[in-house]
Amino acid sequence: MNDQPQVILSGFADEAANQKTAVQQFAAFAALGLQYYSIRFIDVGGGVKNVMQLARGEITELRHLHDEYGLNVASLGSPIGKVKLLDVDDGTKNRYVPFKKYLQTEVKRACELAHALETKLIRGFSFYHPRGTSAREHLPQAIDQLGQIAETCHRSDLTFGLEIEGNLVGQSGEIMAEIHKKVDHPALLLIFDAGNIITQGFSAAEVHQQYLAMKPGLGWMHIKDYKSPNGNHQAKGRKGHIDEDALKHFVPADVGDSAHEIILRDFREQVPKLEAKLKRRGVPGVFLDLEPHVKGGGQFGGFSGPDGMGVALRGLCRVLDYVKIGYHLRDFEDIRAARGF
Repeated sequence: MNDQPQVILSGFADEAANQKTAVQQFAAFAALGLQYYSIRFIDVGGGVKNVMQLARGEITELRHLHDEYGLNVASLGSPIGKVKLLDVDDGTKNRYVPFKKYLQTEVKRACELAHALETKLIRGFSFYHPRGTSAREHLPQAIDQLGQIAETCHRSDLTFGLEIEGNLVGQSGEIMAEIHKKVDHPALLLIFDAGNIITQGFSAAEVHQQYLAMKPGLGWMHIKDYKSPNGNHQAKGRKGHIDEDALKHFVPADVGDSAHEIILRDFREQVPKLEAKLKRRGVPGVFLDLEPHVKGGGQFGGFSGPDGMGVALRGLCRVLDYVKIGYHLRDFEDIRAARGF
């Protein structure tokens, strides 16, 4: 396997914990053999909080637990960019924050947290345009604001990953590619997520085309998939508003409708060059971040349970084995090394 390109397996650990406690999350990931996790919602003793609300003492406790369970943070799973572009009532409950204030408070806070948790990557989004309007109509404003976020991250020696998702400006591969090209900043990379595309009503062939559009700007991938109960991705919700709380048919990557094996076979050829690019920015390698949602998904998160996360990890590993992409899970030698043998 040494001649195979290597990726780093990670995941949103809150999906693996029934009560989202730090101990549950870390015990599940350590047992699965994972050494990295993305932090989103977590209970460090003060109740379940989004990572953006963690207090200094909770961060200190997390760092102690990282040592205890042999874990590192892959990315800060922040909600940066999941706010309205414009202060208009469009029937949604999305927040609006004036951008100058947003940049100086929440984006700055995300950078501080990334440093405190020793990760170089911040996950974020491309802003909500008013419901019922065209994403492209608001592209110039989104590009301007994302450029400022990228520069803020860059000044903190961090990289901002922009995730594709329905209902946001960056809802398609083509728009994401245009954002990346026009922002034109080394600190802005794209996060491909096949599940977030297929749920908008696209076919597997269209998902692949959107991956190809995003490929020049890719930084890492989220791994989730979806299987339509009626087998028809052409009729439901395409280019319309997605009811995210109604998405209940997420599945592991080896049984979904997105054809991950085709996407990852192509991605295999990109891994060495991307790995070198990321390492120049202080990132340890190319992450494939599990976000499987196999027991349900929503606007700001999802749930898989420890059993569902295990099934999703094994499903991804089967696809990676098939397309000949290497990866590492903890083994006995890792345990011996941790014990000083």
